[in-house]
Amino acid sequence: MKTLPTLAFIGLGRMGRPMAARLAAAGYPLRVYDKAGPVRLHGASSCDSAMEAAVGAKVLITMLPDGKAVRAALMGPKGAARSLKAGSIVIDMSSSDPVATRALGKELAARRIDLLDAPVSGRVDGARAGTLSIMTGGKATTLRKVHPILEALGTRIFLAGPLGAGHAVKALNNYIAAAGTIAAFEAVIVGRAFGLDPALITEIFNASAGRNSTTENKVNQHVLSGKFGSGFSLALMAKDVRIADSLARPLGVQAPLAKKARDLWRAAEKTLVHGADHTEIYIYLERLPRKRKS
Repeated sequence: MKTLPTLAFIGLGRMGRPMAARLAAAGYPLRVYDKAGPVRLHGASSCDSAMEAAVGAKVLITMLPDGKAVRAALMGPKGAARSLKAGSIVIDMSSSDPVATRALGKELAARRIDLLDAPVSGRVDGARAGTLSIMTGGKATTLRKVHPILEALGTRIFLAGPLGAGHAVKALNNYIAAAGTIAAFEAVIVGRAFGLDPALITEIFNASAGRNSTTENKVNQHVLSGKFGSGFSLALMAKDVRIADSLARPLGVQAPLAKKARDLWRAAEKTLVHGADHTEIYIYLERLPRKRKS
């Protein structure tokens, strides 16, 4: 029977915890660390630092809020890179800045550690079920080595291109989702002001060309229900839109909608309470001052 490699997993939040649980259930020896404190996870050993978690690990996975947190976990005073041996692999499954990812990759390569960026899409339910879509960037040979590990987490695994490509695609994907969220919420707000039933027009959108992930999965479930609990924060969505916008500018590409979406998400982040769910941008849009009818 083939012995499975020891894995380290850094960042056990809403997404990270069910992902780590799937790896432990698949039989991988697992060492975990989260800065919030000790982690109780069946089949995993909780560690006191990223450096400790990386001891003996062949592959280390990060699932953190952004690239700055990833860099700190790897390269900080008690960073995992201090324990990782030459030939090991780091998989950053966070949503990070692709330019910073490439810089980090060079630093790790100097230590003979390979970096693969592999952000995911599919929400918490997908993390629990192991049905995430995983968009990777890096060497094809590195992806082949860790493919069985990623198969425990997702059903669709893409190699988008060289290092940083996964993070670029993830930011662009979330920008599309963010712009679609604003459009769908504005349509509901305008329809409601016109006297239309928001649940009914959402049903019509979902049977028509206006259907998108927001009309299907957010309007009824989180807005009209008043739950606003998708599990993905407004701050993270705003960050991803900023990354998408920042990709366009140095390339000389005009992306006016990305800039407008960036400004709207930034304004909502500053206005709403800390920790707001991203679906709460509906509240921000609904509260915008209305112009008097002429």
